[in-house]
Amino acid sequence: MIQLTATQARRLVITCQGLNKSHAFGRGASAPLQCIERLGYVQIDTISVINRAHLHTIWTRVPAFQSEHLDALQRDRKIFEYWSHAAAYLPIKDFRYCLPYMNAIASGQKHWRIPDKKSMKLVLDCIRSRGAMRARDFASSKTKQPDFWGHTTSAKIALEQLFIEGQLLVSHREGFQKVYDLPERVLPAELDTSPPSAEEFQRYLIDRTIQSQGFATVAEIGYLRKGLKSDLRKRIQQMHAEREITQVKIAGNPNEYYSRTSIIETATSTRVAKEVHLLSPFDNLVIQRKRMAQLFDFEYQIECYVPAAKRKHGYFCLPILFGDELVGRLDPKADRKNRKLIIRRLFIEKRIQHMDKFIHGLAKKIASLAAFNACDRISIESCNRKEVGSVLSRLVGSRL
Repeated sequence: MIQLTATQARRLVITCQGLNKSHAFGRGASAPLQCIERLGYVQIDTISVINRAHLHTIWTRVPAFQSEHLDALQRDRKIFEYWSHAAAYLPIKDFRYCLPYMNAIASGQKHWRIPDKKSMKLVLDCIRSRGAMRARDFASSKTKQPDFWGHTTSAKIALEQLFIEGQLLVSHREGFQKVYDLPERVLPAELDTSPPSAEEFQRYLIDRTIQSQGFATVAEIGYLRKGLKSDLRKRIQQMHAEREITQVKIAGNPNEYYSRTSIIETATSTRVAKEVHLLSPFDNLVIQRKRMAQLFDFEYQIECYVPAAKRKHGYFCLPILFGDELVGRLDPKADRKNRKLIIRRLFIEKRIQHMDKFIHGLAKKIASLAAFNACDRISIESCNRKEVGSVLSRLVGSRL
């Protein structure tokens, strides 16, 4: 068993997440792919109050990242879209590990809706004969198909079911519209598409989680994967007995964690820079809220799904990471028409050492967030710490 202090544990997680320094994945064209491969997946989300979560998560770790880089990775078949614990971009090399879920859905396990087999056949036959299509393409009179084709919603439901079953894949996106095609026209010819054994799949989940998170519990490894907890526990116990993985104990934390000695040795010897990061609510570091609270003493809820009158912090608050601590949150909105980034509310919630360094780092990061969202003006409307808000506003050219 390896013993870690709470600080060592946080630094280990942050290093594995590529948040220990700027450009942790390099500065070149390969950086976004290295980022996705390390994280294992990047969650896709539709909320666009600022740049969408999948773009934001990569940008946090690859400062020069732009949306066209992600489009290029998808068109070059370096990544693909599928369901992780939610819709996500994943490394193409991991495609075969999505097959168990695809096959389960195709065999009758419910995903969202009861499939309409007739509609699915019509959609599949059309794409097979005509080529890649979007949901909106089925509303066109040019298709000259039965009345079904005049209803984009029906086509969209059929496309989504075919996608989750693996009968169609997302070839690429046009804007934010998915373009669907047959797997044989999307997947690289040399890609291994053999279904993994139960053991291979379990090991994949264990290794992917430890690689990206540094250490994890059984429940965290099986996050939102129904029916796997018992089998994962047995596999972890076997790997532990055979010394493939090691148990980790964190001071003041009752959980039973597992990791690899090599990862702990490498990560705990790496320095974590005192830099500021503004994390997406769907960022891989914070997506498991219970883990976030236990390791970082930071309670967080995304409030876009909460009625406005009941929100405590704001519609789409971003957790603020400073060095190895989560210290606050801010609620931004990109007013794209007027090219202004509005910080509606800013909360500093922890006692911060090196406050001057923090404020200057936060100002720089807010300016970077504005540029990433094509905004050249910044407005800070409120801050719970007036002395922080005043200095910050002066640094970013805002009036508080």
